[in-house]
Order: sequence, then C-alpha cells, then structure tokens
Amino acid sequence: MKNKKVILAGGTGFVGKYFQKKFSDLGYEVIVIARNTSVNWKSLDEITEALEHSEMLINLAGKSVDCRYNEKNKNEILRSRTETTKILGEAIQKCKFPPKIWFNSSTATIYRHAEDRPMTEKEGEIGTGFSVGVATAWEKEFFNFELENTRQIALRMAIILGKDGGAIPPLANIVRLGLGGKQGNGNQMFSWLHIYDLYRIILFLQENENLEGVFNCSSPNPVKNKELMQIFREKIKMPFGIPTPKFLLEIGAFMIRTETELLLKSRWVIPQRLQDEGFEFEYPRLEKAIEESL
Repeated sequence: MKNKKVILAGGTGFVGKYFQKKFSDLGYEVIVIARNTSVNWKSLDEITEALEHSEMLINLAGKSVDCRYNEKNKNEILRSRTETTKILGEAIQKCKFPPKIWFNSSTATIYRHAEDRPMTEKEGEIGTGFSVGVATAWEKEFFNFELENTRQIALRMAIILGKDGGAIPPLANIVRLGLGGKQGNGNQMFSWLHIYDLYRIILFLQENENLEGVFNCSSPNPVKNKELMQIFREKIKMPFGIPTPKFLLEIGAFMIRTETELLLKSRWVIPQRLQDEGFEFEYPRLEKAIEESL
C-alpha cells in the first residue's frame, strides 16, 4: 500500500520546507507544487493527478510581501495568490478522488489596524488598503469553490516565528545592531505564531472533521511592539535598544526595498475558534517562542 499523500503548493519557502520535513517524518509522501518542481503550475493535468487520493492539500503559494509596493510588485502579490488558488480549485474539481481537506493560506493582515480591541473570526473588522484587498480577494477566490468532498479551511496566519526563517533573523539582527528599541510609538500590537504550533493546528483541524471555514492562526498572547523588542533584547542580552521613529523607518524601508506596514500595522488577532475547540498551544508565550527560535 502506498504512503498517504500530502500536497504542498508553493512549498519551497520557510514554512513549506518545515512542513516537508514534518510530514515526511510522519510517513507521508510529500509532493510539492512549485515553479521548479516536477509538478509545476503549468500543467493542470499533472496537478490533478498529484491531488488524486491525497489526504490534504496545503496551499502556501504567493510572492513575498517583503518588497516595495510598486505596481509591478502589487500585481504579482495579488496574482500569485488568486491564480494559484484558482488552479488548485479547478484541479480538485477534476479529481475522481479529491483531497479530503484543502488548507489555503490567508493572513491576519485582513483585519483593520487595531490598538483598541482584539480581532476574532466572528467579531473582527476587515480593514482597508492594498494588503487587505489582496487578502479578501484571496479568500473570495478560495471560497468561490463549493466542493462536496473536500473540506475547505482558510488559515489567517499571524507573523510566523521559528528557526532559520520567518521574522526571527531580521529582528534579531536589528537588536544586535543596537537598534532594538520600540518602532514608531511602540503601541502597535504584534500577533505571532510559532511554526510548530502552525503545524499542530493543521493536524488538529485535519483530525476534527466537523471544522471548516476561517481560522485565525496566532498565539492567544499578542504583545505590543515595545514588549516584543524588550523580549528580544533580553534573550540576546543586548542592554540597550535605540528607538526608531516612524520617519526613520520610512527611510530605512525605502533603502532595503520593503514597506513599513510590516512593522507599524497593529495586528491584534486572537485565535478564538481554535480556543473554543480546545486547541492548546505549545508556545503560548512569546518569550519561549523567541528563545527556541534564536
């Protein structure tokens, strides 16, 4: 009998490589769909064949948002998410034995800038602007598919932390340079999730076959930016951190070809549905998550 299959779409980045190892260790056959793999985005038939008899499809595809938001990049950020989602949905529709569950990436950035209260799946307010527009178009494309035999779950992911990737290396470098003070006014909320808990969330949702729809994937304990930087300084043993006002962040972001939204938007997101279903986090507190990830 063949091993059970997991399909990772866009599975070549930080999260994808982590999932490849984790699911391989569980005994799954892992098939990656990407531009440079044997199953790529050019062939709907190959994708359909890969999806046949699979346990789950996890779609992580999408251009990184760590870039300047010029028209070319904005178009690519949107297209790389909606078009890949559309291809996967069409492939599932062609399957005789489709995947049992389809996880599609989304983002906690879909909610508005919030310093006044947390955003849950039920009571969160959708924001405005480019990033929110991408997130809403992405989820709309995903839920446009009505699939009889495949559960659909959109993962509204916060900032992912873990070894050798994600947000940890750049933040650690900033702190080591002595620039680890608050960024902007320091009151913006930082919602985060350790990569191991993201993996555990997927297994939990796979096991609980009555669950579908939207899930916030974040720790239940977000912190303010100034707390985030203080924790980093403590873990790295850096005794001081120079604060960075907004105007300097704007200059720095321009120099390194990125956007200040990644640092200054207040993402205050709570995983209410997961908590209501009894999911317990391995890394509920930021101190432990950073310590393990450095």
